[in-house]
Amino acid sequence: MKTKTLKKNKVNVITLGCSKNIYDSEVLMGQLKANKFEVTHESTEDDASIVIINTCGFIDNAKQESIDTILEFAHAKQAGKIEKLIVTGCLSERYKPELEKEITQVDEFFGTRDLPRLLKSLGADYKHELVGERMLTTPQHYAYLKISEGCDRPCSFCAIPLMRGNHISIPEEELVTQAKLLAAKGTKEIILIAQDLTFYGLDIYGKRSLADLLKRLSDVNGIDWIRLHYAYPSGFPMDVLDVMKERENICNYLDMPLQHISDKMLKSMRRGITREKSIELVKRIRETIPEIALRTTLIAGYPGETEEDYLEMKEWVEQSRFDRLGIFTYSHEENTHAFQLTDDVPDEVKKERAAGIMDVQQIISRELNEKKVGNTYRVLFDRKEGNFFVGRSEFDSPEVDNEILVDAKEQYVRIGDFANIRITAAQEFDLFGEVVN
Repeated sequence: MKTKTLKKNKVNVITLGCSKNIYDSEVLMGQLKANKFEVTHESTEDDASIVIINTCGFIDNAKQESIDTILEFAHAKQAGKIEKLIVTGCLSERYKPELEKEITQVDEFFGTRDLPRLLKSLGADYKHELVGERMLTTPQHYAYLKISEGCDRPCSFCAIPLMRGNHISIPEEELVTQAKLLAAKGTKEIILIAQDLTFYGLDIYGKRSLADLLKRLSDVNGIDWIRLHYAYPSGFPMDVLDVMKERENICNYLDMPLQHISDKMLKSMRRGITREKSIELVKRIRETIPEIALRTTLIAGYPGETEEDYLEMKEWVEQSRFDRLGIFTYSHEENTHAFQLTDDVPDEVKKERAAGIMDVQQIISRELNEKKVGNTYRVLFDRKEGNFFVGRSEFDSPEVDNEILVDAKEQYVRIGDFANIRITAAQEFDLFGEVVN
């Protein structure tokens, strides 16, 4: 049986995990392309001689997905379907010795800050002049913009500092250059990402400078929406809200992972905030920007979480009525501070508690969505799916939040464009609407 001819200079990049990994893969692909490699992202063609897997090592499920993906391509290499297999990213950073020992088919393992070395292993040069040059994997009209790397927070459950290192801000000038390059290519929405946006600037400017950065990015021609992801609650810089109010192209949207509300849990998690201060912060944010969409993330089943702690969190979710909410079951991660604690909440209880929270949120989401029926929103359309054009308002981030659907049999909208949509019907996590002039 004749094997498929492999293209010697073709690289297939596989990305697992979060938006920060997506960004890193895009930068990697931009560098490879500049070095005259043919580059694809998650191609099904099977003609690339080189596969690079950008792994996630965040929690158990993500780690397992990364390992399964590595094994899949290790078998492909063994069968002669690829010539070179490279693994990079968070899992590789965290478990390199173990992976090298267990999966010998992988040619090389690299960490999260090893891009120049990775390129060198392929005979390519790291081109410093390519600031902001990336090969987007998202639709052209939106892109992630990573404003810092790493994290200095001491959260007990989190392994990210082990994989990403200490907090390092990217200078404002460089970020503005990136935004301008994106805008020139047709990007209309930039989504600011970091382990913690609120720490931005402390290391290079000696102060929290997120508000200053937002003003400069807001001035870039062609950027219609700027969205904020992953803001740490403790020490949140309130001047960010003033800029949000002042600038029309900064979305009234904030992703702020609060993790829990029980004082006992927050203390053990080393979050640097109390129940009272968390509630006060949410109240102040909503008073400053009444129309803001607040997204949060919680953890169910952290060590020592009692039924009482869980019910306290559930009641707080009912009262807080977050616009968007996600919840993880606790993952016991080695070398974290919480690893010293006994992982004493059974898995099935963790899942039940997470499901209980999401049941509450589902009701809240439906009620909030039903209030939107009859209102008109400016919507950015991401894709066509089946018989619907699918888009988002400024209150929704891609992949994780609500979507607005327009019947493609009745009306037409261009993908990547804005349209005014009047909401005609609502479900728990979707809205339906029609184009209005």
